[in-house]
Amino acid sequence: MTDGKRDTRLAQGGRASVADHDFVNPPIVRGSTVLHASVADMKERSRRYRNDEAGPVNYGLYGTATHHALFDLLSELEGGYRSWAVPSGLTACTIAMLAFLRAGDHVLVTDSAYGPTRRFCIDMLPRYGVQCSFYAPTAGNELESMFRPNTKVLWLETPGSLTFEMQDVPRLAALARARGVVTVADNTWATPLYFQPLACGVDVSVHAATKYICGHSDMLMGTITCNEATWPSMRETLFNFGLIVSPEDAYVALRGLRTLGVRLRQHRATAERLIDWLLAQHEVERVLYPALPSDPGYSIWQRDMSGASGLFGIVLKPDAGGARLDALVDAVRLFGRGYSWGGHESLLIPVFPERSVGASAYLGRLFRISAGLEDVDDLIADLQLGFSALRATATQR
Repeated sequence: MTDGKRDTRLAQGGRASVADHDFVNPPIVRGSTVLHASVADMKERSRRYRNDEAGPVNYGLYGTATHHALFDLLSELEGGYRSWAVPSGLTACTIAMLAFLRAGDHVLVTDSAYGPTRRFCIDMLPRYGVQCSFYAPTAGNELESMFRPNTKVLWLETPGSLTFEMQDVPRLAALARARGVVTVADNTWATPLYFQPLACGVDVSVHAATKYICGHSDMLMGTITCNEATWPSMRETLFNFGLIVSPEDAYVALRGLRTLGVRLRQHRATAERLIDWLLAQHEVERVLYPALPSDPGYSIWQRDMSGASGLFGIVLKPDAGGARLDALVDAVRLFGRGYSWGGHESLLIPVFPERSVGASAYLGRLFRISAGLEDVDDLIADLQLGFSALRATATQR
């Protein structure tokens, strides 16, 4: 483990697997076939692979030195036993479920989960004989009544996708652990820097590394970090599906981690300036951001997390939604209209939360901002264009 505080660990961690190189950044090691010195060497490497022991791999599918440099740093940051990377954030979410679910099982999923994760639970899991129930993201001890004898996985996402509800992770993880249920948390918003779910009792932490970890909107990746108890099932599933990213992508993700601390500080500073401006606009009903003292989840955020990222939601008053919101989004010029978030560019889109436990109260008047790395005064001027367009629609009625 790298000594030092968070930024030092980001800058210098993940080098042990390539210690024989002198480069600051571990080089890209490509390869599929590994040549062995002898039959005895083949047998020994195969034995190490079966027993999940450290040492030279026997096939490229199980990762090169470049991959393991990334995995080592992720495990260190998350406080986990082992980590892996897969082709997308959605892949990380779905594989994290499939590793622990079988026909006849049941999974509990927060109603605020990432939309594609929800759709996988609704559309795909029933094909494999797995039942899914959604629960209110603010649930506490009342979740006890929703566990079934066949519940095997509890899915958390904190804060919630689009609507940013904070979950009481230690409490929910304890409820699950008492029943032998595996807990998985989507930790993409907070990143490993600001929240470590495994330290709060969670078994598996997943990220859409596409977002802040990679940080430049130029690649897709998901990461999975497990505690020691859950790693064997996860490892078996990953290898049976043959899931791994390219060494080039592993290299880019590792490079993204090096600057994650400084980028997140700027993302948050920009977000807070934008929020202050937005709250002064009479059309804005509220801002959804757990780091705001007025946010319902602020006390949990303050207790469990050490920082906040640059993604937040804005709820317009009822008479400012619909076509007026579309006019606002269409009028901005610096903010991009694009899915995903966490890159260097700012994004602004209308969002429509999907819910199973009651309808969303914000439908048709909610938009989301990913605060990028542009000059914040320029971004505020751009928002002013959007709100001017919104106000112009009111005069046309």
